[in-house]
Amino acid sequence: MNDHPLHYETITALSRRIRSGELSPVALTASLLARIEALNGPLNAFNLVTEKRALAEARAAETLIQSGRWMGPLHGIPYGVKDIFDVAGLPTSAGSRTLGENIAGTDSTVTHKLAQAGMIVLGKTITVEFAKGILGINHIQGTPHNPWHREAHVPGGSSAGSAVAVASGMAPMALGSDTGGSVRAPAGLCGTVGLKTTVGRISRHGVFPMSWTLDSVGPLTRSVEDAALVYQALQGEDPQDETTAGVGLHDALGSLKSGVRGMRIGIPEELFFDELHPEVDAALNACGDVFRKLGAQVDGISFPEAAQVGAMGLISNVEACVIHEERLRSRLEEMDPVVGMRMLPDLDRPAIEYVKALRGMKALRASARGSLRDVDVLLVPVTPDPACTVAEADASPEAYERLTQRFVRNCRVGNLLDLCGLALPCGFTKDGLPIGLMIYGKPFAEATVLRAGYAYEQAAGWNSRRPDLSWAV
Repeated sequence: MNDHPLHYETITALSRRIRSGELSPVALTASLLARIEALNGPLNAFNLVTEKRALAEARAAETLIQSGRWMGPLHGIPYGVKDIFDVAGLPTSAGSRTLGENIAGTDSTVTHKLAQAGMIVLGKTITVEFAKGILGINHIQGTPHNPWHREAHVPGGSSAGSAVAVASGMAPMALGSDTGGSVRAPAGLCGTVGLKTTVGRISRHGVFPMSWTLDSVGPLTRSVEDAALVYQALQGEDPQDETTAGVGLHDALGSLKSGVRGMRIGIPEELFFDELHPEVDAALNACGDVFRKLGAQVDGISFPEAAQVGAMGLISNVEACVIHEERLRSRLEEMDPVVGMRMLPDLDRPAIEYVKALRGMKALRASARGSLRDVDVLLVPVTPDPACTVAEADASPEAYERLTQRFVRNCRVGNLLDLCGLALPCGFTKDGLPIGLMIYGKPFAEATVLRAGYAYEQAAGWNSRRPDLSWAV
C-alpha cells in the first residue's frame, strides 16, 4: 500500500506546504489517487474515482499557484464529493440504481464554490440510497467499511463513504449532508470531524433532496480548523436556495482560537445520556473535565424539548415520500429494500399529521430557545453506542430499525430544533472504535461551536490517532 504521512495531514498543513512550494498539488493528488486505488477495494468509500479530471485540475491549480495567483487555503487541496452533490459532467446516483443515467449538467452551488476556491474533485463517495439511513448501509453499491476494525462495522450514514475516505487517509475532506445526523453520525463513528450547519447557512442547490425542511450541508474533515476553513468558503446567500435569503456572511475563523474561558456549557439532563454504552459514558464525562480545566463553566441544565422531538420525525419521512412517490409506486423493486420498505408506511400518511408535526416543531423550537438562553453550547454524545457490526445491523428488518432509532436519537434533536452541531473524536473503546463528542450550538452559532471544538481538540488530541489498515492491504 502506498502509505505516506501526508495522507493524514490536515488541510491547514497541506495548504501551508503547497503555498510555500514545498508540496505540489499534482504530487499530492497523485499520491491520494494511489491510496484510493490501494484501499478502495476493501473499504469501498468511492463509487466513482475521477483520476484524469483530478490530475487536470491539480495541474491547473499548480500553474496558478506558481504564477503567483494563490486563491486561498483550499487552493490545490483534493476532496471527495458525497454522491448527492452535482458535479458538472459526472453522474449523481444518490446511491441508487434508479438514477444511473443522471448526469449533472451544472455544478451544485457548493461544488461550484469549492472549484472557485481551487479545490480538486477526487470522485464521488458512497451514500445510503437517497441519503435515507443513519447506519451507512447500502445494499446496491455496497456498504463502506469502517476503517477502525477488520470486521465490518457500520460507518454511520448517510455520508458513509465521505467519513471512511477521510478517516482512512484517502481524502483530507469530503462533503456531507445532514437531515437527521448524516454528517455527525459517520464523523462520530469513524473518528473524524463533522459540521452540521444551520439550515440557511449553506446553499442546497444542486444537492439531491431528502427533506426540504431539514436538509443541511457540511464538511467532514480531520480537524476542527479544517472544518472551519471549508465552512467559511461554503456559506453565503444563494438566490437558488430560498432558505439562505437574508442570512449574512460571518467570520468563523477570527474567533476560532480564542479559547473557552468563561464559556457557558450545558450538560442536558434529558434524553442524550440515557442508556449509554459504558465506554461512551466515561468518555463524555471526561470531556466535561477537559472544558472545566480550560476555564469554561460546565453545568447540568434542563432541556426538556430534546425528549419531545420524536413525534416530529415524520416530517422528513413524509417529505422524502413526496420526492420519491413515483419510485415508491412503480420502481420499488429497484430500490434498496431497506430504504424502500422504511419509506412505504409514510407514503399515504394523512396531511393533517404532517401539518401538526410542522406546527409542533415550530413551537418546540421557540421553547428550546428559552431553555438554551443561558448557555453557549451543549455537550452530548454523538451516538449512545460505538459502531456495531454490519452483521448485527443487517440481521433483520427489526434489528435495522431498532439500531436506526438508537443511533439517530441524539442527532435528530439538532435538525428538528434547528441547532448547529459539531462532531469530533473524544476517545476510543477497548476494541479501538471511535467515540464521538457532539457540541450543539444555537441556530447560526457555528462560530461558537467551532471555537469550543477547536479548544477541546487541542487539549485532548484524539484526532491524531490513525486506524491500522494493515489488514486491508
